[in-house]
Parts: sequence; structure tokens; C-alpha cells
Amino acid sequence: MLTGQPPVRLTAWVEGRVQGVGFRWWTRSRALELGLSGVAENLADGRVKVVAEGPRDRCEDLLALLEGGQTPGRVRRVATRWAPALGGLSGFVER
Repeated sequence: MLTGQPPVRLTAWVEGRVQGVGFRWWTRSRALELGLSGVAENLADGRVKVVAEGPRDRCEDLLALLEGGQTPGRVRRVATRWAPALGGLSGFVER
């Protein structure tokens, strides 16, 4: 992370047709390309929860990709929360 920005934590709850379509794998691939750490996990209500940590501009890039219409499945809505990075995440995993 040589961007000079303090790391942040993005939590995004993605609604739509996002389970069973490769969405978590796609999200993991994009996050790793951006140098982010975190997790993408299915929720019981059909949403996918994405937690990503890294420089804010790269987290914003990931959010733009999640909202951008080129994801597997169909994203209807993304709710977000921003916070300071908590650390403790290694790599980017799917759950």
C-alpha cells in the first residue's frame, strides 16, 4: 500500500441475484487485483456481504465495480458502511 492513504474498511451489503452465480469469486478476484484484503460471504437472506480493507481509493474502485453492472448475476442495490481499518484480515476469502 504505497498510496499514502490511511487504510479504511468498506462493508458492502449487495442485494439482487448474487448467490449461486460466481459473484463472490468475481468479487475476490477484483479485490485481489486492487490489492485489498477481506472477505465475501453469502448471507441467509440472499445478499452477499463484502468486507474490504485497504487504501480508500482502491476500496472506492471495488465499490464502483460492485455497482457497475458488469458483475455476475444482477445487483439491485448496494448498501455501504465506511470505517477505519481494523486489520486482522489476510488475503481475500470467500465464505
